Amino acid sequence: MSIRTVVWNEFKHERENATVTGLYPDGIHAAIAGALREDPEFEVSTATLPEPEHGLPQARLDQTDVLLWWGHKAHDEVDDAVVERVAQRVHEGMGLIVLHSGHYSKIFKRLMGTPCSLRWRVADERERLWAINRSHPIAQGIGPCIELPRAEMYGEPFLVPEPMETVFISWFEGGEVFRSGLTYQRGAGKIFYFRPGHETYPIYHEPAIQTVLRNAVRWAYNPVKPWADVAKAPNVPVGEARERIGVRAPNNLGRT
Repeated sequence: MSIRTVVWNEFKHERENATVTGLYPDGIHAAIAGALREDPEFEVSTATLPEPEHGLPQARLDQTDVLLWWGHKAHDEVDDAVVERVAQRVHEGMGLIVLHSGHYSKIFKRLMGTPCSLRWRVADERERLWAINRSHPIAQGIGPCIELPRAEMYGEPFLVPEPMETVFISWFEGGEVFRSGLTYQRGAGKIFYFRPGHETYPIYHEPAIQTVLRNAVRWAYNPVKPWADVAKAPNVPVGEARERIGVRAPNNLGRT
């Protein structure tokens, strides 16, 4: 089995902020891709906003099993045609993992159908990321919680639909809590939102965070896509009924 995985990043902060450059000299996408490549069953590549079609032409998405999305300051620069293309592939069965500020990306809001807004604060505060669903495949191998010494706070209310599952809840030193790991399904595609990942902290170098990302890719991978053909057509005509349909007299309002 080879899980074809693409890590997408807007690749802005790393070229404009010296702190971020120091943490991620090759880009956040490169750090995440490196962590994923520790699993020999993942075939990992990257894509960024500045590339033609943001690195996500239709042919490439057609060959992608799981897409990871990191965005923050350039959500509005993502072309709507690419957003619709990604949404279509999710409905067809491609997995989508939305990271940190990707909660406010066009693609996440498109698939959630809600504002996806929240409360936030940057104050170098401690975070405990509690695995409240420890039997979930995404939470395997990390213990009861992940301790992050410095993190950006995200706080409730988080205006997203009720998830299928809540895997992680964060507690922050300032007192707020946040649903930091949520699962959804749209069509045949699985979606996981994972909150940690502020660009000025070394979040993606944390071994436990890397474990969650590898687990999430495996969880989101869907080798069987039963609705793919239906998702590709706006409406699917059914030429022959499974059962015999009785003959009815005209103008009888459906009565036999």
